[in-house]
Amino acid sequence: MAWKWSGGSKDNSHEEWTGFIDRGVSLEGTLQVTGTFRVDGNIKGNVISEQTLVLGEGAKVEGQIEGNRVVISGRFDGVIFAKGRVEIQAKGVVTGEVHSPCLVIDPGGIFDGRCHMLGSSDSSTSSVTIPIRAVSQ
Repeated sequence: MAWKWSGGSKDNSHEEWTGFIDRGVSLEGTLQVTGTFRVDGNIKGNVISEQTLVLGEGAKVEGQIEGNRVVISGRFDGVIFAKGRVEIQAKGVVTGEVHSPCLVIDPGGIFDGRCHMLGSSDSSTSSVTIPIRAVSQ
């Protein structure tokens, strides 16, 4: 069963929740998910997500994250590769590296590390032409 989530979606499209790891659950290894996935437990290893990955307040993740959108309210130590954006919310703590075209840190959020701002995949493939007209006098 998939759940619908409309949080943060500007185009009114809903993402499907594919699952979660709750508090008290620990995982070591690689986790590959489709859809929106939430972590409130402990992960040591790699997390690969096609859509949104949410690290809740109880999350403690150490390793590498590859995803589209990453929202962090818990603790993360490692490297994040995001095609879309990385959001560090008020109680979020990130230590390590962030590779993303967009990094948002809410007041109270902590980031200790290096950030590499990349061109978004959408903007690198399309160009914008702005016509400029000379004003005759």
